[in-house]
Amino acid sequence: MPRSAFLHPFSETGRTDHTTLVSGHGSTVVDSDGKEYLDAIASLWCVNVGHGRPEVIEAVHSQMQALATYNTFGRWTNEPAEQLAELISARAPMPDSRVFFTNSGSEAVDTAVKLARLTHSLGGDGDRMLVVSREGGYHGTAYGGTSLQGIQPNKVGYGTLLADVTHVPRHDIEALSIAFAEAGERLAAVVVEPVQGASGVHPPAPGYLQAVRRLCDEHGALLVLDEVICGFGRLGEWFGADHYCVEPDLVTFAKAVSSGYVPLGGVIVGRRVRDALESDPGHLLRTGFTYSGHPAACAAGVACIEVTEAAGLLGAATRVGARLGEGLGALFADGLVSEVRGDGAIWAVDVDPEAGSTASEVAADMLERGVIVRPIGESTLACCPPLVMTDEEVDRVVDACASALRPTR
Repeated sequence: MPRSAFLHPFSETGRTDHTTLVSGHGSTVVDSDGKEYLDAIASLWCVNVGHGRPEVIEAVHSQMQALATYNTFGRWTNEPAEQLAELISARAPMPDSRVFFTNSGSEAVDTAVKLARLTHSLGGDGDRMLVVSREGGYHGTAYGGTSLQGIQPNKVGYGTLLADVTHVPRHDIEALSIAFAEAGERLAAVVVEPVQGASGVHPPAPGYLQAVRRLCDEHGALLVLDEVICGFGRLGEWFGADHYCVEPDLVTFAKAVSSGYVPLGGVIVGRRVRDALESDPGHLLRTGFTYSGHPAACAAGVACIEVTEAAGLLGAATRVGARLGEGLGALFADGLVSEVRGDGAIWAVDVDPEAGSTASEVAADMLERGVIVRPIGESTLACCPPLVMTDEEVDRVVDACASALRPTR
């Protein structure tokens, strides 16, 4: 097969064995040969409402017929952007919030860091520029998010990254406390995923996020929750902050806000940041993107929130997650996997490469059986299914994993 002109992200540069997908419905996608696959990773942690949802498609189509695109700089706005901002603000984990739109989670993270630093600068604390993140954290691949990442291979070869960034171990609140104390009056913010996804699905240790909140309050830092994966229902609540009972200052989102139908992301701006930005009504916020508040993208976001509520997908996340966790737990009980981790409707298992196959080999076997999961590193298989997945489909995911593992034992 000849090499494609399309340079694929997170892919071997010489790869030629790509599978062409041509359609999707519910929890299933179909390739150009007509083979169906259960999409147990929701494309990339995002298609909460399922593939081929007519309500979302029709909302985007209708908006494009009326006004496909226009910038929202300065005086300009559009109805879908205003409506979506109101819907998100009403469901946000902090009161009196505003919403800043981006195109992606990577842009959302970079914007949140800028807003956090700007908040301190506007408050007269211009030395507060240090941002703390965690080992294993994934915060996108723009330069700011790459700098914040705690996944070292993703940072290699890109030269000097963002200054004033430091990392602490994943669940170590004592290490975070020491980092805060050492930073002193230079500390601006800490950026945390409620559940770390791309490093292998790691829920927080009990009480960890509440302890982070307390430390932020004690040291004058802002708490930024990166909810690009957890936001909009993945954990059975609108946001991971609600699930873990913690109030952040800034929340980044993307992925499930539009279920990936069109690119859309953003930052929810809480009261403390709002107060700083609005202290001078004439202050010009010098950040944004051509497609911030893109009308067709925001129309998709409105439709996805409406579908989530009408179809009861928050409750479905709890059902899907419970059944998936139970099934994967049975694999652990049978000795087929070495660990099971997860919360809500995001789960992972670890295999032992020395006892049989690597995660990539198991994922390839499952793919042959018509199930898509995401291998992470040598040992982890991640599952993050659409919230419309049926019990029967969840069982098929677990059965495919079991079948792929048993021949290696």
